[in-house]
Amino acid sequence: MEKQYNPQEIEHVVQQYWVDNNSFKAVEDANKEKFYCLSMFPYPSGRLHMGHVRNYTIGDVISRFQRMQGKNVMQPMGWDAFGLPAENAAVANKTAPAKWTYSNIDYMKGQLKSLGFGYDWDREVATCKQDYYRWEQWFFTRLFEKGLVYKKMATVNWDPVDHTVLANEQVIDGRGWRSGALVEQREIPQWFIKITDYAEELLKELDELTEWPEQVVAMQRNWIGRSEGVTMTFALADSDATFDIYTTRPDTLMGVTYVALAAQHPLVKQAAESSPELARFVDECKNTKVAEAELATMEKKGCATGLFAIHPLTGEKVPVWTANFVLMDYGSGAVMAVPGHDQRDWEFATKYGLEIKQVVKPADDSDCDLSSAAFTDKGILVNSGEFDGLTSQQAFDAICAKLQAAGKGEKTVNYRLRDWGVSRQRYWGAPIPMLNLADGSSVPVPAEQLPVVLPEDVVMDGVISPIKADPQWAKTTYNGEEAFRETDTFDTFMESSWYYARYCSAQSQDAMLDPSQANYWLPVDQYIGGIEHAILHLLYSRFFHKLLRDEGLVQSNEPFKRLLCQGMVLADSYYREDENGKKTWYSPADVDVVERDEKGRIVRAVLRTDGQDVLHGGMTKMSKSKNNGIDPQQVISQYGADTIRLFTMFAAPPEQTLEWTDSGVEGANRFIKRFWKLAQQVIEFGDVAAVDAAALSPEQKTLRREVHKAIAKVTDDLGRRQTFNTAVAAVMELLNHLARAPQDNAQDKAILREAVVAMVQLLNPITPHVCHALWQQLGQSGDVEHSDWPQADAAALVEDEKLIVVQVNGKLRAKLTVAADASEDSVKALALAEENVKAFTDGKTVRKVIYVPGKLVNIVAN
Repeated sequence: MEKQYNPQEIEHVVQQYWVDNNSFKAVEDANKEKFYCLSMFPYPSGRLHMGHVRNYTIGDVISRFQRMQGKNVMQPMGWDAFGLPAENAAVANKTAPAKWTYSNIDYMKGQLKSLGFGYDWDREVATCKQDYYRWEQWFFTRLFEKGLVYKKMATVNWDPVDHTVLANEQVIDGRGWRSGALVEQREIPQWFIKITDYAEELLKELDELTEWPEQVVAMQRNWIGRSEGVTMTFALADSDATFDIYTTRPDTLMGVTYVALAAQHPLVKQAAESSPELARFVDECKNTKVAEAELATMEKKGCATGLFAIHPLTGEKVPVWTANFVLMDYGSGAVMAVPGHDQRDWEFATKYGLEIKQVVKPADDSDCDLSSAAFTDKGILVNSGEFDGLTSQQAFDAICAKLQAAGKGEKTVNYRLRDWGVSRQRYWGAPIPMLNLADGSSVPVPAEQLPVVLPEDVVMDGVISPIKADPQWAKTTYNGEEAFRETDTFDTFMESSWYYARYCSAQSQDAMLDPSQANYWLPVDQYIGGIEHAILHLLYSRFFHKLLRDEGLVQSNEPFKRLLCQGMVLADSYYREDENGKKTWYSPADVDVVERDEKGRIVRAVLRTDGQDVLHGGMTKMSKSKNNGIDPQQVISQYGADTIRLFTMFAAPPEQTLEWTDSGVEGANRFIKRFWKLAQQVIEFGDVAAVDAAALSPEQKTLRREVHKAIAKVTDDLGRRQTFNTAVAAVMELLNHLARAPQDNAQDKAILREAVVAMVQLLNPITPHVCHALWQQLGQSGDVEHSDWPQADAAALVEDEKLIVVQVNGKLRAKLTVAADASEDSVKALALAEENVKAFTDGKTVRKVIYVPGKLVNIVAN
């Protein structure tokens, strides 16, 4: 029997037991309720960080808890293995992305195992392997045949020196990250999937995601961005040309004083042929950022085209401008400008001296000064002819009706959501399974020729994708004619949008999914991941699931039933600053804190290697840039996996940020040691009879009540509430009660044994190694992982007596022990009769006696 807690020895033995007994293998069983628990899979960057540890510990706690509820649990793990970082690392390390990726997977898999996560490794997937992306390619060809895939010209970041397309993250201050050249916006053909065909369904079914955080649902709703407005047609003066504009404010139509077109609009390009000034502006716009956040804050610039448009209702001519805030990829590349009632239009009109006209006034007739800003609220129409006096809503309908009657517009539902561009010009990704033919058309690669294999033995130069640089790779034939493979690869969101489904039938060689397996496990019952994935990853996954459903591969409408978004992990950061202001950051592991203030804040810290001061940069998100990441392996080596698991669950509620502190980790370790010590004392009792509830003394009943209160609370906290920190706190409080408990007679020992056995089960989801070992030492049958979750004894929770706090004028003066069913009048009488209470009420008038049933009496006297 181990008297001392030795995590290194315990954890190795327990982990081997799990392997030998296939403890976490998931097999479909129609007779059991299933529970599919999934944490977002990691990118194999090389090492786990604490964000991973927190995410995966949460998932493992939920999985183990649900298994002990008698459910058939599946918890798989895999690797989001494609992507740009592998290319960058390959260039830096003079290796191939595949070799680097597979090496990282091996190392990180070992780290996950050392943390004791209960994964079914038989279901492991790596998205860079042919047996995975083969089916993604097959599915894409099916979508093409259904008309849900198309190719069109789209704007990309182009590096004119390296002659390559750059991802947004490769553009730094407007320049290529490698060449330093000013990045241009260039149009190239790209592949798209019609997510907009599913926009309404994606929006409506958000109402069914009742177990998702409201914040995430709101973010998705805003991203889809459903709006009702009108699409109207403007004619070009002195021309047969027309262009469409969509607006959600047709009530302001009579206030249009100019229209703005994108620099890439065909009408602008045509006009630029005869205007050097306009041509220069169009060329300048090649460097315009396309991210919406940047569009909102950048300087608004424009140029008159010399063209005029005909107002669809008044017939008046309004000037046509081109502006850098209008993009072809958004809507029709044209906007109607109403500077009186749109702030962006107002700023542009003010800058270029364009007319500003008021057509809406405040509904309360308050002042409206358009010389200082636009009036953007809805109100009452003015200066709008026949529409004067209408409310904005009334005018919406009336103007729409007039446009429709004139054949110049119609009511339209529009979405902010745009079709999903899945083309990437990078190498390390799944090849897009399309063939480009001599006549300019494209056809899908025949199913029998899939997968289109990405060559892995390549040399990276950091500029051009190896499959683009090798003309032989693209050459093939189609129906006996020359054809060329597509050299673009899929956006890595493609792989992460359906991996959850592939886990259900990961071994299938004959189909993307086995419907019987997929429909047994799906939807995912619990999904865990960071809030940073709230929009794109989750939206694309929801979309992909509906595509799988419409292909007949799954039956459910949504992929994830319940969602938990865990908070970030923060750690102290330390730095020194040189005379030029450059900061050098030092790892917390290399720093000693030598002084704190009365609130525990760091006042002085020194670098261990030279003993010289370093500055405290605050508690910030763990990151490479701040060098304040904590290596999980170091913590495991020092304290064991159970300590790191316990700390991450106890230190903060799961959705909030977690502050990593050495003292907190040490405290978690001390708790496990105390728990181990108490368990060893109970084990030394030997055979102990069961608790005889009828023979317990009042003190024993009180102690046993604490045991069953803890069982009830931990059950609720781990299951319904998912407040893991309060569950741990409840067990810690129980341990404090038990540490002070007597061990004098058989009943004392029986209660302690019952309590320790229950604690082993309650803590098993969080600290499974120590609990497995103690379960065995306590002589319990089977293993704790598959034991039945303890049930709170309702009879033990019934209180015979209540402890009542008595206050006089809000200050504690006495404590009473009364019968649980004592009447209010009797409790008040006992309180007033207490000697110490009388000492503070004698000679005073008792104005009020307030009773909080079962808790408090407060006497107001003066």
